[in-house]
This record gives sequence, structure tokens and C-alpha cells, in this order.
Amino acid sequence: MWHGERRHARLVEVYDAEFPWGWEDDFFMAVLAERSTHRVLDLGCGTGRLAIAMARDGRRVTGVDTDPAALDAARGKPGGDRVEWVEGTAAQLGEAEFDAAFMTGHVVHRIGDDAWPGLLRSLRRALVPGGRLVFDSRDPAGGAADDGRKSIVLDNGSTVDAWSAEGEPEGGTVLCTRHYRFPDGSEITNTSTLRLRTETEIRESLVEAGFRVEQIYGGWGREPVGLGDGELIVIAGTIG
Repeated sequence: MWHGERRHARLVEVYDAEFPWGWEDDFFMAVLAERSTHRVLDLGCGTGRLAIAMARDGRRVTGVDTDPAALDAARGKPGGDRVEWVEGTAAQLGEAEFDAAFMTGHVVHRIGDDAWPGLLRSLRRALVPGGRLVFDSRDPAGGAADDGRKSIVLDNGSTVDAWSAEGEPEGGTVLCTRHYRFPDGSEITNTSTLRLRTETEIRESLVEAGFRVEQIYGGWGREPVGLGDGELIVIAGTIG
């Protein structure tokens, strides 16, 4: 999934068709329902699928992203008027504004080591005491991802072919290029440097930022790390 940076506007429609509601969304909604959580942050909200669902469930939701095209799409969706959409970053968040914060769709891969500690501190500040931070990340111990090759059917019935190519991991980072080929023969590529953190790195950085790690799962069925879908699905709480 893509979040958290500016994209080619033509990819917004492709994104929604490529990533419909899935079991990861069911997981996040279930975690949300575990506690009385009224004020929710969706950081790197993309085109707003999860944020809108959370708002429909009765929460006051703020969706934050740096991509204006994605936010425009989110505002225009049914239920989009229930969410407060903000173009920006975590640095703009206030103090004790939220009961829970979510970063989904592997958005954390886009955060380099220079920005990661500050992001966690901003989220810690934005959460109330006892608030929860929930995010997902690919487990680097799970090996390389597949090429994600698929044919994506858009609302107008046309088909976009998509596939990925990854470089060799180096120092916890990997260069990934996603290709999209449209029916008219044109092609758009999106290249990103992804930071894949180990479970130990995630745990240590969260503790350093003032969080307590409640649980890390390896899959969407709440499997242990290493026995699920090659994920690191993190639930952490604020201390104090």
C-alpha cells in the first residue's frame, strides 16, 4: 500500500481498486473495539478507507496524510464528511489529542531512521495516558516479498497491470519499484526506499519513546511472530 507521500494523481483510483477492504482492516477494527476509544488518529490515511469505517463506528477520527490527491479522494467518498482530514505530518499534532493512533498499510516503511524517533515521540505526545499505538510492518525475517503481480480492474471496467521489483536489502533498507501499466500503454513507476525494522528494533525504539509494548503478532489471525503472514503487527501503550 502507499501512504505518506505525494503520488501521481492517476494512481488514486488504481489504489482503491488494488486494495479493497481486507482482513487487515477487520483486525484493526477489532483492536479499536477492545477499549472505549473515542478520539482516533489515522496517520498516513491514504484515501481514507479505514478512517471512514472508524468514523462510521461512532469515533471522532482525524486522518492525516501528506498527499493532497489522496485526501481529495477521501473527502469525496461516502462518509468522508465524518472525518477531519489534515494535510500534514505527525509533527503538527497537539498534546493528548487522541485515545488511539493507527499507522496501517506498512506506512512505517516510508519512515527513515532519521525521522523514526521523532515520529514516535510526536505520537507519544499526541496520545492520552494509557492511549494505544497500533501499526503493521513487514517482518524482514520473513524473506523477500513476492512481486505483487496482478491485474487491477477499475470502476470503468478497464484493467491496469501492476508488479513490483525489489533490490537486495542493505542495512535494513530495500529499494522497491512498483510498476503500473495502463490500457493506453502508458506506464507509471513509483520507487521508494523502504526501511524494514526487526522486532527487536521496533521494541527498543518504542520503549525509548515512552511506550510499553503490549503485543506483537506475526499475522492477521494473531499468530505468534514467525508463524503468520510475515508481518509484525504492533500494539503499544503509552506509559504514565
